[in-house]
Amino acid sequence: MGVTISAPYIYVCTRMRIRKAKLLPKEEYMRMLNMSISEITRVISETEYKQEIDELGNTFKGIDLLEVALSWNLAKEYQRILEITPGMLKQFTRAYLRYWDIQNVLTILRGKSQGEKTGKIKEVLVPAGSLDKVVLDRLLAEDSADRVIEALKGKRLYPVLAREYPAAKETGSFARMENELYKQFYAEIIAEASGGDAGGRQFLAFIRLDIDVKNILTLFRLRVDKIQEDVKEMYIAGGTITAADFAALNTIKDYREFIDQLRVKVRTGPVLELLKDLETERPVHEIASLLVRVQMEQMEKLSKRNPFSIYPILVYLEKKKYEVFNLRALTRGKESKLPAETIGKYLVI
Repeated sequence: MGVTISAPYIYVCTRMRIRKAKLLPKEEYMRMLNMSISEITRVISETEYKQEIDELGNTFKGIDLLEVALSWNLAKEYQRILEITPGMLKQFTRAYLRYWDIQNVLTILRGKSQGEKTGKIKEVLVPAGSLDKVVLDRLLAEDSADRVIEALKGKRLYPVLAREYPAAKETGSFARMENELYKQFYAEIIAEASGGDAGGRQFLAFIRLDIDVKNILTLFRLRVDKIQEDVKEMYIAGGTITAADFAALNTIKDYREFIDQLRVKVRTGPVLELLKDLETERPVHEIASLLVRVQMEQMEKLSKRNPFSIYPILVYLEKKKYEVFNLRALTRGKESKLPAETIGKYLVI
């Protein structure tokens, strides 16, 4: 390798592998697909989520208990990882976790706009970003979405929120605002990671792949939604697909031609392989799951090639996030009385 790896890097990357080994295997999800919510809760209470389920068991029941326990566990796990991560790895991990600021603020804004009870909104928040539990509780206490945005003055997200919220409020759709927040998030992260050190280059490779996956998924969504607005606004810069290619791909009406042209533009091997399997149209949620799966496989490969780098941390953070996503999809699917086969298509495993 030619580079001396510091002991803290070896320690934290080894810890990530141990943690990853404790994540739920595919077979466990297959079993859970045939269980009731109470049976799923019992299984989960015998895993890494035991402490949260025990602590919250007197206050919450059923699906509410699972929602809060999962959110608490994820936030605490992310905070613990930040504590043990050294140097530049900590800086990149912290930057990555700012993703949750966007998620949490949008969840609060949507909840307030729809008249959702504060307690229900709080259940699904994951205080893992730069906006901690105290800030999120303060936002939850505001009595309207307008007030929530005012309370964020001085925070990183505020300029985009202030600019985009009036139109979002008028149209009743937060999609454009969400996209603008992600554009800002990725632009900031790329700037932070472009300092020239090895860790930054590795982090950039992850971010570029993430942006490509998001842009490809947006193209599939645009096909379904048949949105006529300026599609260039939906494009996120920083990946391997150019803005011109993105706009051109969106004009292709024929599905097979769209897939063929997308394969010409995409430069990531595993994504190219996936596009071969998408010759026939599928629902967007299935394509989303397949894209994430491919992204995770690519991350695993990079992690094996660079065992003492940012990759083992990012792989674990992503896998942990999708474990919580899967458990939520399972329990919500069960609550909605969806067939096991339908729920299975939403899982990222």
